[in-house]
Amino acid sequence: MKRIILFVATNLAVLVVLSIVLKIFGLDRALAAQGYAYGQLLVYSLVVGFTGALISLLMSKSIAKWTTGAQVIDTPRNEAEAWLVDTVRKLATQVQIAMPEVGIYEGAANAFATGAFKNSAFVAVSTGLLQSMNHEEVEAVLGHEISHVANGDMVTLTLIQGVVNTFVIFLSRIVGSIVDRAVFRTERGTGPGYFITVMVCQIVFGILASMIVAWFSRWREFRADAGSARLLGPQPMIHALQRLGGIEAGGLPQAMNAFGIAGSGGFMALFASHPPIEQRIAALQSAPAGR
Repeated sequence: MKRIILFVATNLAVLVVLSIVLKIFGLDRALAAQGYAYGQLLVYSLVVGFTGALISLLMSKSIAKWTTGAQVIDTPRNEAEAWLVDTVRKLATQVQIAMPEVGIYEGAANAFATGAFKNSAFVAVSTGLLQSMNHEEVEAVLGHEISHVANGDMVTLTLIQGVVNTFVIFLSRIVGSIVDRAVFRTERGTGPGYFITVMVCQIVFGILASMIVAWFSRWREFRADAGSARLLGPQPMIHALQRLGGIEAGGLPQAMNAFGIAGSGGFMALFASHPPIEQRIAALQSAPAGR
């Protein structure tokens, strides 16, 4: 129910903000005078902006299992799998969420959590992570992933992605309409200037929007690290990050990159889904004791 309320509130907030911005700059009257139905564009942008993000969220568990080849542990086959399931259960109980599905996949060191709802999540670790880390370090990584689930990070990231998508679609078409009529002097309908401008604006605004989403992704990594530290103390998470920094971490499919314990930094820091490991360790070391 909380997620539904948050989704509705976010949609309403986007509509209100865009309407206020139009009124402040007088664009609502200017567009109405030109016969531009900006109200319909608002609704269209909202629907299109959120649809893709929501579909990805609802399908996230299936996509994760398919793209990584993760095998769900229904019944542990050995001591290592039994320990993994028991550890996830213990951590889930501590943060008061339902037991997630637990899986293992072949690959270099990494782990992730995903799922549309915190009480039906999926947590998976790679064989490389299990082989390169001791139990304390793996438990810290699991604490990080469980913290993502408990914080509702998958849903929040989806809402932010939907919001920026909405702004990109809406503003691109507003700018396209203005340029088409002011520069290309199109008096009726839409001319080629509109479509060219919309395409260019969607690329430019999309790049700016991805920077916002990446910033939030980095912030939630710090928060998940802190969550693991609250569950297990800071040292296990610090040791796990130090270990991760000394080995070659495994990549995840692009759609899931933000959900891993380690992610690619991108060609610029502003587009990185994860902060540098050194910054994450420093944040844990500087956090007040008992936090």
